[in-house]
Amino acid sequence: MSKKTKDNNATTGDLVPETIELRTALEERYLSYAMSTIMHRALPDVRDGLKPVHRRLLYAMQQLRLDPEGGYKKCARVVGDVMGKFHPHGDQAIYDAMVRLAQTFSVRYTLVEGQGNFGNVDGDNAAAMRYTEAKMTEMAMALLDGIKEDTVDFRETYDGQEEEPVVLPASFPNLLANGSSGIAVGMATNIPPHNVEELCNAALHLIKFPNASTKKLVELVPGPDFPTGGVIVEKQEAIEEAYETGRGGFRVRAKWEKEEVSRGNYQIVITEIPYQVQKSRLIEKIAELMSLKKLPLLADIRDESAEDIRVVLEPKNRSVDPVVLMETLFKTTDLENRISLNMNVLSQGQIPNVLGLRGVLTEWLAHRKEVLVRRSNFRKGKIEHRLEILDGYLIAYLNLDEVIRIVREEDEPKAVLMKTFKLSDVQAEAILNMRLRALRKLEEMEIKTEHKDLSKELKELKALLASDELQWKRIAEEIKDTKGKFGKKTEMGKRRSNFEDAVEIDIDLDEAMIEKEPVTVVVSQKGWVRALKGHQDDLSKVTYKAGDELKFAVQAMTTDKLVLFATNGKFFTLGVDKLPGGRGHGEPVRIMIDLEATSDIVTGFIYTAGRKRLVASHQGNGFIVGEDEVIAGTRKGKQVLNVKEPDEAVSCSIVDGDMVAVIGENRKMVVFPLDELNEMTRGKGVRLQKYKDGGLSDIKTFHKKEGLTWVDSAGRNCKADGLIEWQGARASAGRMPPKGFPKTNKFSPK
Repeated sequence: MSKKTKDNNATTGDLVPETIELRTALEERYLSYAMSTIMHRALPDVRDGLKPVHRRLLYAMQQLRLDPEGGYKKCARVVGDVMGKFHPHGDQAIYDAMVRLAQTFSVRYTLVEGQGNFGNVDGDNAAAMRYTEAKMTEMAMALLDGIKEDTVDFRETYDGQEEEPVVLPASFPNLLANGSSGIAVGMATNIPPHNVEELCNAALHLIKFPNASTKKLVELVPGPDFPTGGVIVEKQEAIEEAYETGRGGFRVRAKWEKEEVSRGNYQIVITEIPYQVQKSRLIEKIAELMSLKKLPLLADIRDESAEDIRVVLEPKNRSVDPVVLMETLFKTTDLENRISLNMNVLSQGQIPNVLGLRGVLTEWLAHRKEVLVRRSNFRKGKIEHRLEILDGYLIAYLNLDEVIRIVREEDEPKAVLMKTFKLSDVQAEAILNMRLRALRKLEEMEIKTEHKDLSKELKELKALLASDELQWKRIAEEIKDTKGKFGKKTEMGKRRSNFEDAVEIDIDLDEAMIEKEPVTVVVSQKGWVRALKGHQDDLSKVTYKAGDELKFAVQAMTTDKLVLFATNGKFFTLGVDKLPGGRGHGEPVRIMIDLEATSDIVTGFIYTAGRKRLVASHQGNGFIVGEDEVIAGTRKGKQVLNVKEPDEAVSCSIVDGDMVAVIGENRKMVVFPLDELNEMTRGKGVRLQKYKDGGLSDIKTFHKKEGLTWVDSAGRNCKADGLIEWQGARASAGRMPPKGFPKTNKFSPK
């Protein structure tokens, strides 16, 4: 608690200090500082979208008559007026705010038209204020439209010698159109710019449907529209949520295109970069990552920009996929940037809170209604005053001789006129100030015409002020005029940022560096592997070492992965580009993988994401496994099917159907539904077929509607007429296969 003392000493006149707690003093002063920062520096007013420094800049420029049709004045003159009359802060802070309002890459709709060096997208600073000149744009005039017609309140400036507007009339939604950013005490704001035509459409919809949903408004305002363009790749659901809550963000990417150059090569040209990213810093960062060898797909970067942005990227080689290259850059550089949305604004110029899209537009429309009412009342007062004067003029014309006599002969003509003709003080003063040349008959006719027109306008104004419906109709007409002046049909109003779905891909840099070519992978019985160029169907001319022959062959691309399945139940993965070429007999696969001496390769296939396989052992156990689960990251492979000697893995077939056919070495076959098998990542599996002698020979999945087919020894496709007698429970012994089934007990020849 504070200790109260006497305010002063009566005998000496000295002031006596008051003792207060440090905590209390700090709380009071910090709160005062925080409120000052929030109200007068960091947060924009939701009604005109401006902070005090911007509002004072525009008002000072209007007082200096820096209209778009007029000439330029030195920025130093404008900054001096703002600082001296309205804004008691540093001149550099004022000039920086003014420069930003003139930068076409910082503000979507510039409010200041600059002449001279106002900086660039590379991050270079503007020239000193003594060298640059400025005037207002049409957009700034729209913000100030009607300010002299009592549309907004004024308050005293910091020194009490001038007056400044509390808020501007703002005939377009500047807060969302140009956005805003700022950091206050304990709160911040960040609002990206938007397209004026889209905002006008949303405002018109809100006038018609005040309770419109955010989802409907987002159809009209699909997202931000940045002055530097770019591509917005945020998901629709996230955009709707951000505009509903007033908080969120937008992923923005650079816009690029592929250009073909000589000898089949290509280059990537970036024509638009994300908002608020400095081009020079971006290029430096990419060059730095290249020197650190963190961008192996990129060979060179060049800046060929003039007035428009043109940044050229050269890939390492022509086999590099441009989409993969750009995805690596989006993930590691500012070619993709996240613009946050935090619509923390001052409602009614006093209350800081976070508003959604509908809330911001609703408050702007409420402001426009107040402006319309005040403007109409101002005009109504002017008309009533003028009609009062015109009524006095008409009385004077009807009694002209008497008026002249009174003026010539009476000592107090004003009082006599008021008494004689029952005039008001205003009317009498106007008659006495009338010029002699106005006493013509023609002037009388003009006054009657003006009186008639003003009376009609007054009637319309009274009807407008009495009708809420007419007021909203007038506001809608004003918004349509704004839409026509600054809409998408104008050069300034065209939408610059586009929307696309992000290409979400898993980037394998090693794979991206491989030149994609067709090959045929050949594996021999003794385990020698090689990759022949091209997709070859006829392998009869392929030679092998003495006593060796073909085991299997698959067609692939150099970017594919070869998966090998061994008798020990392990899977091994090899890059097709790493395989030896077709000259000679290849190399033993055992030098590429750690395969036990007692194990052998069962089969091999090219990995396909999402596909499933049915693995089985000689004793008749098996299960379903996804190909995504069998990819091995090391030479040791990946254990999937658990087998114990003398059992071994014998089959790895594609799952394609709803039925399973199993045939054993004892030449008995059983058919059962696929859903009786489990899908696992590792294990022994379940019993597929029961054997007294021998084990599993072959297994196949098929569609029940299509029936079971096989290939005979002559290469002909055969089909069973009916399978009812072979259908049974999983793990049963089965029956002899259909007539004509190969004696090899295989569904297809190996």
